[in-house]
Amino acid sequence: MNDIPISILFGILGVLILMSAFFSSSETGMMSLNRYRLRHLVKSKDRAALRVDNLLNRPDRLIGVILIGNNFVNILASSIATIIAIRLWGDSGIAIATAVLTLVILVFAEVTPKTLAALKPEAIAFPASLILRPLLVVLYPFVWLVNAISNGLLRMVGVKAEEIGSDHLSREELRTVVTESGAILPTRHKGMLLSILDLEEVTVDDIMIPKHEVIGIDLDEDTDDIIKALQSTQHTRLPVFKSDLNSPVGVLHLRKISRLLMDDDLNKAKIMQQAVEPYFVPEGTPLHVQLVNFQKVKRRMGFVVDEYGDVQGIVTLEDILEEIVGEFTTDYAASSQDIHPQEDGSFIIDGLATIRDVNKALKWHLPTKGPKTVNGLITEHLETIPEHNLCFTIGNYRFETIQIKDNLVKTARVTNMKPARKKATPAAT
Repeated sequence: MNDIPISILFGILGVLILMSAFFSSSETGMMSLNRYRLRHLVKSKDRAALRVDNLLNRPDRLIGVILIGNNFVNILASSIATIIAIRLWGDSGIAIATAVLTLVILVFAEVTPKTLAALKPEAIAFPASLILRPLLVVLYPFVWLVNAISNGLLRMVGVKAEEIGSDHLSREELRTVVTESGAILPTRHKGMLLSILDLEEVTVDDIMIPKHEVIGIDLDEDTDDIIKALQSTQHTRLPVFKSDLNSPVGVLHLRKISRLLMDDDLNKAKIMQQAVEPYFVPEGTPLHVQLVNFQKVKRRMGFVVDEYGDVQGIVTLEDILEEIVGEFTTDYAASSQDIHPQEDGSFIIDGLATIRDVNKALKWHLPTKGPKTVNGLITEHLETIPEHNLCFTIGNYRFETIQIKDNLVKTARVTNMKPARKKATPAAT
């Protein structure tokens, strides 16, 4: 070393610092890659992505070759820096070399390259794989030895380096990914994806049309009344029953019956011939299951029945789709017959209105765990059926019963005591 000019030693030292920066940035870049984007690029047969994925399949070997190279060049740089310092300042130069080289390595070989790699992982990791892959082959004996020792130590504490951790996301983690996607996903698409994730938590009981609200064809009525009902209905499909919805006969598609409405001899028998047999859905069926079931049986409407076989209501394919894409009406709150806004900011709500519909229409957060209707929520909270009108609060909502009849809270006034703040609009200039 004494025969080598000091200028050449400075040059070698500079190259070693650059090599240290390469290894440091490669490590951070490889570990900071978006694994899901990498998988997409691998499926697209991107060569750089294939190289990186091959290296990441055994992270212990990748880290081994990077650290072997990084430690080797750092130790060699330290030795050369010490030689340079002794030549320039004698024995006191050792302390100077230690301090200066530590600062140089921290700034130029550690912090700066690693920060760059964390910000631009693909720009660093993909080109680095061109060097790291052949380097792994050359240094494989040393990498194997180091990994054998380190993996043996890991096994002593119950960790197997060969087992690659799963990158699968849970439903809640996927929800966070969608929520935090920012401008990558349009707001409407983001809402649809979140609604799909929520299908497992929602059952047919939550979205069904309650039995008392079902519009259908009662075969016990006069034929003229049935024909008038068929001519005036706004629905495409109608349940057909005898006397009560607990005795369903089938489902009638108006497209099949429309051509018969012009016949003077239309009777109940002909109507029954056009109806398809009823399809029953057990209460409590999750929406994602029912969506698949509708697809399997090629049906769009089902009768929701409880454990005793009594019909509780009907659920349609459109109801499930609305849970994903939102209401087909433009202003649900304005079109709902169960919710009536008041001048003082309160709302007169029908007691049989479902809590989910109220929350959707008013952007509220009434509790949905338990009772399905406003009446059920009130009676559960009071633990009795109120005999007289009274006021009380549930969370941030003030309730005032208005009409109580037939053991039901028919109507109630509900006020949100902490409404969401509206964003202030900037003043015009």
